Amino acid sequence: MVRNWRCREGELDLVARLGRSVVFCEVKTRTTDAFGVPAEAVTHSKRARIRRLAARWLAEWDGPRPSEIRFDVASVMDEHVELIEGAF
Repeated sequence: MVRNWRCREGELDLVARLGRSVVFCEVKTRTTDAFGVPAEAVTHSKRARIRRLAARWLAEWDGPRPSEIRFDVASVMDEHVELIEGAF
């Protein structure tokens, strides 16, 4: 697993390998829901950026090619964590 992978274009919060699959997970944290739940902050443009960063990470990774790629969102508020698998 890789945490906070960075390049010039941005950052991936988590990259995990599950067998031959690779999961890119965006983590969003909020203290209140005054501006919506954390997962709502993963907008269309944010999803597009994560996809571009994932493509770059995969191009630089020298491991076996994944059989599946998945994009998850971890929504954290107070002590409650919700994982949305296959969020986009």
